[in-house]
Amino acid sequence: MSGNDTSSNSSSTKPEGHRIAKLLARAGIASRREVERMIEAGRVAIDGKTLDTPATIVRDLKGVTVDDKPVGKPDPARLFIFHKPQGLLTAERDFSGRPTIYAALRNALPKGTPRVMPVGRLDFNTEGLLLMTNDGALKRALELPSSQIERTYRARAFGEVSQEQLEDLIEGITIDGVRYGRIDANLERRTGRNQWIELTLTEGKNREVRRVLEHLGLEVSRLMRIRYGAFELADLPRGAAVEVKQSEVERLRKELARDARRA
Repeated sequence: MSGNDTSSNSSSTKPEGHRIAKLLARAGIASRREVERMIEAGRVAIDGKTLDTPATIVRDLKGVTVDDKPVGKPDPARLFIFHKPQGLLTAERDFSGRPTIYAALRNALPKGTPRVMPVGRLDFNTEGLLLMTNDGALKRALELPSSQIERTYRARAFGEVSQEQLEDLIEGITIDGVRYGRIDANLERRTGRNQWIELTLTEGKNREVRRVLEHLGLEVSRLMRIRYGAFELADLPRGAAVEVKQSEVERLRKELARDARRA
């Protein structure tokens, strides 16, 4: 065999760079899924050539445009704690005309803040702590079930339930074929048939808290998220936002990366 023959290992060489959808998400253009839809719609190009697949591998975003506008250098990762009011949709737009969180964020965020994306979601009628970030990789890491990040909610519910019933949720529960994992639930106080219940969980499946409490025969009249990981709502007013210090964001990113390597 010739010493210049590299055919034996060329097929196993990994491509240098990353998928363009991943880099655009990191740059805060949109979530990775949204970027993929933008590419399918023909809105993303490199050096003037429209892309037809989100699997395109690039080293950087040089020459990349979105809607004919050059993509600039990614901003540093930023993270905000937003107190989402009840009656807002966690989405950028709603074709039925319902108000979204972005209407409130225009007044809540400092001028010049880059586009931010929600970490997870809160239902239309759920209020409380919603993390917002401009960094797609940070968003994904905070959302991944494997990160095991705890979320704590307070629910006001009407009906009858015992602390013993709530404690049984620590083993998880299956409702209509859907398995919900460990939930640490405690009865805070009761007035007549109204009670406040605090619940801590890590999965955060769609409408999880409401479905679990309704399964127990309760009617949820108010639901608020008060904690997401190390971040607490505290006394932040409804509709207001506060930025997490850059040093804390960098420490969080390192912790998430370390935990991902261990997993």
